[in-house]
Amino acid sequence: MNPIIAEVLERFLRYVKIHTASSDEPDAGHPSTACQWDLLRLLEEELRDLGLSEINLSDAGVLTAVLPANVDGEAGSIPTIAYLAHVDTYPGTPGKDVKPNIIENYDGLDIVLPGTGKLLRVADNQDLANYKGETVITTDGTTLLGADDKAGVAAIMTLLSHLTTNADIPRCRLKVAFTPDEEIGQGTANFPPLDEFGATAAYTIDGGPEGEVENETFSADTAIVKLIGKDVHPGYAKNKMVSAVRAAAHLIDLLPRDALPESTEGMEGYLHPLQINGDVNEVVVPFLVRDFELAALKDWEARLEGLLRQTEEAFPGLRCEMTVQHSYKNMRYYLDKEPRAATLALEAVKRAGMVPVLQAIRGGTDGSRLSEMGLPTPNLFGGGRNFHSVEEWIPLSAMGKAVHMLIELTRLWASEKV
Repeated sequence: MNPIIAEVLERFLRYVKIHTASSDEPDAGHPSTACQWDLLRLLEEELRDLGLSEINLSDAGVLTAVLPANVDGEAGSIPTIAYLAHVDTYPGTPGKDVKPNIIENYDGLDIVLPGTGKLLRVADNQDLANYKGETVITTDGTTLLGADDKAGVAAIMTLLSHLTTNADIPRCRLKVAFTPDEEIGQGTANFPPLDEFGATAAYTIDGGPEGEVENETFSADTAIVKLIGKDVHPGYAKNKMVSAVRAAAHLIDLLPRDALPESTEGMEGYLHPLQINGDVNEVVVPFLVRDFELAALKDWEARLEGLLRQTEEAFPGLRCEMTVQHSYKNMRYYLDKEPRAATLALEAVKRAGMVPVLQAIRGGTDGSRLSEMGLPTPNLFGGGRNFHSVEEWIPLSAMGKAVHMLIELTRLWASEKV
């Protein structure tokens, strides 16, 4: 087996077996779960073993380190490029006791997930059969796999190992960062100040199929809707009770059927009621509001306000309130600051033997917020499929290609100037 392939596989299998689910419980702390420290401290030790410098694991669980440049240049002229990945896994799907199912010489047919007997169907995974004859890694059907984003973690660590043992590969100054709590939107909440971090551009290794370079994300807000009714004893409720529970159900039913996550794709935005919490007296419904354009994002929020007024009319005495919390903006608005971030990534994909695909991601990454903060940060593929699912899977070859892409990207930046 190719040494890079062998190493990235070994690292990936070790990392996914470490439970690191984050928690969306309020006031959970930073990181939101203690188990994330297990992987962070292991990575800290492995970075020391590789000989990196300026290693720092902050009290909030952000791990950073530096691999110095090995090319000549005037002081301050050599760029610093950062590679980032998050250590946490999605809390909504079981992620403890992950048992990777390694299928060598895959036969191109449906895969039986050994923990449940259920099938990972080719019909539902259109590119799965393309890996016939290769090694495919799935879950056992009882947990997620954790390729989001331990495939990115493994690719970065394998890259660093390869660069430290192959000093002839030209490199600029590299900075790496491993963050907690990305899955709950807090991956950059405790990131170092950007002037202290000191990178020209950064990349999250947190994407899907091979060749993808993502230079756009959703713009995202969360609209917290509160429906305030009036609770009285149900035996004496006629013409008195105003049920916030029924009003919430009415509001959900008013949502346009063509404006939901399950009915949209491509560059279409949506409204997504995430949870319903409460009782007859008061119900809180957080809505994810998503669109690629900021103006359209505000249009969605205005439409939701209109639905609240309709709900008040349908339930006399009901009072509806909405508070909008900003999450992140489309990184496209900020990448023009450093156009090389995307163009060099596309060239690196090509040099690593793949067809580059520049596209938008229907989601967000740590790079969304970092770009908005002032650090241009496109997202690069890691190889995983079916993220957040017990049907998550990844081709081994995709992880190897991610490492080769990072090697080429490092070479390209080594010949650039700040």
